Amino acid sequence: MRAWETASWQAGRSEAGVIARVGSLLAARLRALTRPGDRLLLLAGQGHNGDDTRATVIHLRDREVDLLTIRDPESALAELREALARRPVWIVDGLFGIGLNRPLSPAWISLLEAINASAVPVLAVDVPSGLNAQTGETFGTAVRAQITVTVGAPKIGLLQPPAWPYTGRLVVEPDIGLIAAPTEAEVWWTLPGDFAGFPPAPGVVGHKGDRGHLLILAGSPGYHGAAVLAARAAQRARPGLITLGTTPETYLPAAAQLQAVMVDHWPAALAKLPRASACLAGPGLAADGLPATLREAVLGLWRTAPVPVVADASALDWLPADHEAAPALRVITPHPGEAARLLGVSAAEVQRDRPAALRALSQSRGGCWVVLKGFQTLIGRADGPLWVNSSGDAALAQGGTGDVLAGFLAGLLAQPELATEAERTLRYAVWRHGAAADQLGAAGADWIPEELAAALGTPV
Repeated sequence: MRAWETASWQAGRSEAGVIARVGSLLAARLRALTRPGDRLLLLAGQGHNGDDTRATVIHLRDREVDLLTIRDPESALAELREALARRPVWIVDGLFGIGLNRPLSPAWISLLEAINASAVPVLAVDVPSGLNAQTGETFGTAVRAQITVTVGAPKIGLLQPPAWPYTGRLVVEPDIGLIAAPTEAEVWWTLPGDFAGFPPAPGVVGHKGDRGHLLILAGSPGYHGAAVLAARAAQRARPGLITLGTTPETYLPAAAQLQAVMVDHWPAALAKLPRASACLAGPGLAADGLPATLREAVLGLWRTAPVPVVADASALDWLPADHEAAPALRVITPHPGEAARLLGVSAAEVQRDRPAALRALSQSRGGCWVVLKGFQTLIGRADGPLWVNSSGDAALAQGGTGDVLAGFLAGLLAQPELATEAERTLRYAVWRHGAAADQLGAAGADWIPEELAAALGTPV
């Protein structure tokens, strides 16, 4: 960020212009979160984060704004408590930015802890005060924000697991008046604008055969719902045809809930492989006593199928740990616990360095694409860029949402045109899945996975 800013000043951009732009963007966020007449408490430090915070005031004239510029935390604590007694609906944290590089004094720690103890939601400007923007660790303590609006680009520390309890929902404002970013990076942040015009609209002339045929192997006794969720989500991706192959015990409950999806016993469904354009294996294949022939069939798909194959859930444990590349696109979708099993490490080790875990997973499974699920889902493979997803929240942490993602993702890859853009299609699937959850949450819904699958068909 410092190099980017320096290049921008040398190119004639002004710090005052950037500060004014950031102030208007922050104010727009605050206006969306509040109503006219609501009280806001703005806490501004002496640096540029404080300047950005002060620059919001001119845009908030129909809100009640208390602005505290804090230089001495010890004397400011009483003033903070008086402002909190006036019951603001949001606090804006603009005390410290990326320039903080030393442990906080006891007085600053007391001030930040008073902010956290207030239980008032906090919007942090650029980085929660007290957080190391490079490592994600704290300098003694840090503000616990509900939303962090970081400017320009994410700071690498904000993507580290230790930072997550402090950043809350991370939002990036990329257009703050700087020149085009002069550097490349290994890790990239996904923005909604990345998918403008994507997926492309179907052609005027065409038929269902043009849109692909997805073969799903899913469902077992006690887990038929996973197969149904995956199939319904795949329908929202709108491939031409979908065939669900399931176990004999789950055929009736699955078939009874699906109409346009063709349902059959898995050996008969597998016989359709020559007509399939993609395969998904794994959702709900978790019952004890599954036939060895089913596992062998999934392994055979992974090793030899000439079409994209997505492995999810239980099927992940059936894959070979070798470096041999498959003849077509391969994707795995583990959560941290599954990733840990595949790598022979603990989930905590996976979470400590998610990019390294993703690359190791990809390398150990023939260079496949990996969707490492969880907070800020990561997409990539052994080489090349890694992409951090920006949508979704903790409401996705419920059984069935992973089946929805797997089905939607596979349904997109079944369409030949989208399979040729694997990186963008995978990123879109993950982002759209999270955005659907965000839509449901914004509507105030205590939603369930069945509704998430339906929401994939609602425009964002």
